Amino acid sequence: MLMRTDPFRELDRLTQQVFGTTAGTWSKPAAIPMDACRAGDEFVVRFDLPGVDPEAIELDVERNVLTVKAERRPLESKDTVEMQVAERPFGVFSRQLFLGDTLDTEQIKADYDAGVLTLRIPVREQAKPRKIAISRSSAEPKTISA
Repeated sequence: MLMRTDPFRELDRLTQQVFGTTAGTWSKPAAIPMDACRAGDEFVVRFDLPGVDPEAIELDVERNVLTVKAERRPLESKDTVEMQVAERPFGVFSRQLFLGDTLDTEQIKADYDAGVLTLRIPVREQAKPRKIAISRSSAEPKTISA
């Protein structure tokens, strides 16, 4: 199970909607948008990282905290370029997830395709749902007469 404990995330999102996002270099690490779902015996987490070179993505797990850090660099041009519109932010983006004890952080698989980083985090064996057999007692039910 993933745990979400960032109470300021919604406040940041609301502020961005009201005031708009700032173009250019971010003054602080920007949050990476993500989706997370459970698919069978694993959690699948997808992060949007368009325009980020896979070499500029770092994944770290320390205890139960997964940190994704990526950097989008401005396009380099040999010619002098005069920007007319610059709305695509560049700089450092980061996101931390607090992973529950039921997830196996030793077996995380990562894949990057078309600007989306996909992580597959398996559920530990002892945390998987299982059926418990119920045995019948050997004694016959007693009948009470009135």
